[in-house]
Amino acid sequence: MSGPRVAIVGVILESNRRSPPAGEEDFRSLYWLEGDEIMEACRAESPFVALESSAFVKAMDATGPWEPVPILLAASHPAGPIEADLIDAFVARIGAGLEAAGPLDAVYISNHGGMTAMNGEDPDGEIIAATREAVGPDTPVVVTLDLHGNISERMVDDCDLIVGYRTNPHVDMVERGEEAAMSLRLILAGLAVPKSAFIRLPLTPASVALLTAEGPYADMIDYGQRRQAEMAGEILNVSLFGGFVFSDVSKNGVAIVVTARRNVAKARALAREIAERGWEDRARFRKRLMSIADAVAMALDRDRDPVIFSDSGDNPGGGGTGRTTAFLKALHEAGPQDVLYGSFYDKPLAEAAHAAGEGATISARFNSHSGGPDDLPFEVEAEVVGLHSGDVVGRVGSEQGRTLRLGPSAALRIGGITVVVISDRSQTRDPVFFEMFGLDIARAHTVVVKSRGHFRAGFLPWFPPERVFEIDTDGFTSPVLERFEWAGLPRPVYPLDEDTAWTAPSW
Repeated sequence: MSGPRVAIVGVILESNRRSPPAGEEDFRSLYWLEGDEIMEACRAESPFVALESSAFVKAMDATGPWEPVPILLAASHPAGPIEADLIDAFVARIGAGLEAAGPLDAVYISNHGGMTAMNGEDPDGEIIAATREAVGPDTPVVVTLDLHGNISERMVDDCDLIVGYRTNPHVDMVERGEEAAMSLRLILAGLAVPKSAFIRLPLTPASVALLTAEGPYADMIDYGQRRQAEMAGEILNVSLFGGFVFSDVSKNGVAIVVTARRNVAKARALAREIAERGWEDRARFRKRLMSIADAVAMALDRDRDPVIFSDSGDNPGGGGTGRTTAFLKALHEAGPQDVLYGSFYDKPLAEAAHAAGEGATISARFNSHSGGPDDLPFEVEAEVVGLHSGDVVGRVGSEQGRTLRLGPSAALRIGGITVVVISDRSQTRDPVFFEMFGLDIARAHTVVVKSRGHFRAGFLPWFPPERVFEIDTDGFTSPVLERFEWAGLPRPVYPLDEDTAWTAPSW
């Protein structure tokens, strides 16, 4: 096959310092692919791999001949820092694979950007640096990252282009994968010689303040895209990273990466513009939450429109356990009707429901096994109203078109509450979590999801922004940052330190 030889590598993990470390089983449970199985997964109609990885491959297929050199793609659900031996093995496998591949024209890296390790705080940078060392200074290296990535100087310096998501909830992964492929074609044709500028602000908002439909982060992204359009093709990419504060590392902070086609001065000027606007707007990154008591009262109010609640402190998509019970217990004690609650991660409970069978009444023991400090046991009589294998395809929002493997799953009716129990720790950001049991979201008076923000896209058909409420619950992802002790954040940092100062780089 003619055309450029492009290697494909990537390790995806978003690390929460307070969550248990991510080991081999965490990656095996989501995906760990090598060689030809990477191409099969990426070219699937409903891929289970990161959608940007699949989109990159499909865009390269559609735009001309090329020779893919697939080496390693691995991903874990958000968890704690990756185990030291495992990240060392991943880096070694990538380096060896690149060196064994022979002459390469380019490398595509599909990472998250928010990974930390037991033996270092910048494994994403280590992967990019190892790639650069293996292929040399002149081979283009293009990287896609989640907008919750924590960006280091090494990450920017050792690649040619970083393409970050622009949407939160994330619904543009396909577009960003396609953009990476199209940009790589430009680079290989000599139509762009990328030059990047990077600024990191001492600003570490909680994820609930990083929505892109409206708010300060949305305004920064919109400004960057408008300015890029105004600069007559001089700018190749503008990526704004909100970061992931729960990684708790020195590279935390809202980051601006601007890549010019040729002129680094243009990239630096635009990066400075965006950074100065964002810093002036920093007070808007604070956000208020609703208390559990107020949420329960709202659930009992039959005269209001249907609403959806985010159990924001226990978001599996940010390293939460998916097993905290305080909100569920408070709702049960109050006795509201027509409540859908999803999804509780409890494999033993899901297996017990499957063993009992649909229609059975069981003593549902939530958290019968050990867990985090807020994963308190809760036992209640429940009717098994639905059973499912958990193999589904996302329908709306950030999981649309992606194969999900939730494991044996069950719907349990507890009074007026129907609780979805799953065997794979996943945030509930798609209506298919309820619909796989035939549950009608449109008939619910209250919906509760263990998700931080991605559910907003999946449940938008029923719940516009004015009917969405983030609840102040405990857990590893609580947006109330003052409740945690921080070990690695660069201090002073806003909003934890009100008097934080920042000066724009002079370059």
